[in-house]
Order: sequence, then C-alpha cells, then structure tokens
Amino acid sequence: MSKNIKLERPKIPAILEEGHFRAIYNDEDLTLMNCEIIGEAVDDVELDRVILSKVVFRNVTFSNATFPQIDMIDVIFDNCNLSNVNFTEGIIHRVKFTDCKLIGADFSEANLGNVTFENCMANFSSYVDTRLKQVKFEDTSLQSANYHGSQFTKTIFNRCDANDVNFVQTLLKGVDLSTCTFERLHVDLESLDGCVVSQDQAIGFAKLLGLKVVE
Repeated sequence: MSKNIKLERPKIPAILEEGHFRAIYNDEDLTLMNCEIIGEAVDDVELDRVILSKVVFRNVTFSNATFPQIDMIDVIFDNCNLSNVNFTEGIIHRVKFTDCKLIGADFSEANLGNVTFENCMANFSSYVDTRLKQVKFEDTSLQSANYHGSQFTKTIFNRCDANDVNFVQTLLKGVDLSTCTFERLHVDLESLDGCVVSQDQAIGFAKLLGLKVVE
C-alpha cells in the first residue's frame, strides 16, 4: 500500500474565535463549533454524543474524560494530552492529532476516516473492532496498542514504534509495516496474508511462526 495516500485535511476556517470547552454545557445538543480552545484543563467530564465541528484544541489537557459516541468532524488537536480519553463508538472524520499524548486512549468500535496521528505518544491505545479508512499513523509510538478485530482500508503506518502491538484477527493485506520498528507483534497466520514487511522483519516473522531460518 502506498505511503502517499492523500487524506482529506480538516476544513478549518482561517479565523476562529477563542472559545472554552465549558461552553458545550450551554448547548442542548452538546455541540461545540467554530472556535479555538487554548491551554485549558478539561477534568472529570463524562458526556455522551458530543458534537465537535471546526474546532482547534491547542495545549489542552483532558483528564478522566469520557466521550462515548462522540461525533467529530474537522477538528485539530495540537500538543494536547488525551491520555485514557474514551472515544468508543465515535464517528471521527477529518481529524488530526499532532504532538499529542494518547496513552491508553480508547477508540474501540469507532469509525475513523481521514484521520492523522503525527508524532504522537499512543502506547496502549485501543482500536478494538474499529473501522479505519484513510488513516495515517506517522512517527508515532504505538507500543502495546490493540487493533484486535480492526478493519483497515488505506491505513498507513509510517516510521512508527509498533512493538508488542496486537493485530490478532485483523487482516493486514496491503498494510505496509516495513518502516516500523518492533521486536515482536501479536498476530495470527491468517492476518499476515498480504502484509508488506522488510526483509529483516520477514525473518523475524518466520521465527515467530516456528520456522528455523538459516542465516
């Protein structure tokens, strides 16, 4: 699969008013739109079916935050801490995470389309039974991330730390892991069919499958 797949970027207005996350409580539909939120701490929040559209978060810290079934379109997270945030069953489209902490973030059973994770720390993040279409993970640490049962369509892993990632029951046909680093992965034989790896990685996989490799 090509590393040069074009993703749709978040469509953000050139000028945004500075906003505050707490403004979402003033909207009956829990909607936040057309604003830039800078340097806030969002603590102990549990909101279902939040709608975010054309919002930029910069240097925002989310702590103990749960947003199941969130609907995000045209959103940017820049240098934010989203560790352990719950985005399960969300619809996430044209969203970019740059220089973010996503340790333990949960995207399970979500739908991700045209989403970029760039230079992020996303160890232990979860994408169980998640649909990922035109999603790019680039220069991102994904140690011990869980993709069990995920569906990949034009999904890119470029220069990522993928050590100890779980790809069990996840078809990797066309997925290129050749620029990623890892000592081990959790995979099954059926999942590996059609996966693109480097020569050195292929030897490692052969050993994992019980083959004796003569070097």
